[in-house]
Amino acid sequence: MAFLRNDAINRVNLHSGVQALAQGAGHVFVLVFLLKAGISVPLALLAEAGIVAGRFALRPLVLPLARRFGLKPLLIAGVVGLAVPYPFLAHVDGLGWPLAAVVAAFSVGEVFYWLAYNAYYAAVGDPEHRGHQVGLREALVSLANIAAPLLGAWGLAAAGPHWTFALVGLVQALSALPLLGAPNVPVQARVPGAFRAATPGMLMIAMDGWLDASFFFVWQVALFVALGESFRAYGGALALAGLVGAACAPLLGRYVDRGHARRAVLVAYAVIAGLVLMRAASLTSPWLAITANALSALAMPLLLPSLASAIYNLSKASPCPFRFAMATEAGWDIGCFTALLTAAALLASGASLAVPLLMGLPGVAMGAWLLWRQFPRPPPAAA
Repeated sequence: MAFLRNDAINRVNLHSGVQALAQGAGHVFVLVFLLKAGISVPLALLAEAGIVAGRFALRPLVLPLARRFGLKPLLIAGVVGLAVPYPFLAHVDGLGWPLAAVVAAFSVGEVFYWLAYNAYYAAVGDPEHRGHQVGLREALVSLANIAAPLLGAWGLAAAGPHWTFALVGLVQALSALPLLGAPNVPVQARVPGAFRAATPGMLMIAMDGWLDASFFFVWQVALFVALGESFRAYGGALALAGLVGAACAPLLGRYVDRGHARRAVLVAYAVIAGLVLMRAASLTSPWLAITANALSALAMPLLLPSLASAIYNLSKASPCPFRFAMATEAGWDIGCFTALLTAAALLASGASLAVPLLMGLPGVAMGAWLLWRQFPRPPPAAA
């Protein structure tokens, strides 16, 4: 297994698996916890939009730090920074300073983490094994997502938010340990044409940001509401989805590496479109919502080996992976922020949650077209 010989990417994948415990036990409960704390659905989505806007505004300030210290210290700082918001989250009780602190802390942590993570993963990974490596990462994440939502739901229901979110923050910080022995990746002081080279990736990720706003953030709220705003039912539904995802994730990356990426793109986006429709129809039926959520675990193992392979390979081939990540992350922020504002406005005007869920369909169509174009047509089979 040649793709396992890369120690740096193995360390990042191990970190991703450990961090998925914190994400699955804590981050997926952020929006639904805000609902329990008295925040309305439109305001909860606006809070998420505030996090995205903060990331966008702060991103240019990270470049001088990257030039001085390299990517690894920024990545570790982002990992630890993402642990900071959870103690504040436990104190949220309607609108007030704890909510503002959560939004600000997540903005700072995320801008360091995702910018450094995506650039680092692109720089240390192997283009010829990219699908395998991303598939293994998603398998580890899916395995963590089986137990993590159950633990998070049990903690919130039995121990309360203070203990639960404190432990989530601790696990988040500990996920930095595998990265300590990884190599650093320097960032050049000046790279002409670096941002221009990121234009294709920026467009793809902008469409992905629009889709993610609907497919992840709005759906978390919709699923929680459909399940009677029960932490236990919500956590159980997420754990079932993690089990389905763990069974499928390792297979798709191998499919991409063997030259079937175009077919994988079409299959992935067709499945996602079907899931969007199923989710919109499930809001009055808890069991249908649970089924739709479980089947949704197929979406990322189907899509990410193709999408991540295209973006990471474009990034590695660009003049500067870090500046490439700056541009693509900005694209994601623009797409996600626009979709979140639109969803909040629709819900505030009295629209059903099904409407912002269906907003994901334009992102599916445009994202499929842009990603499909990134992969060459496979050569004809020999006679």
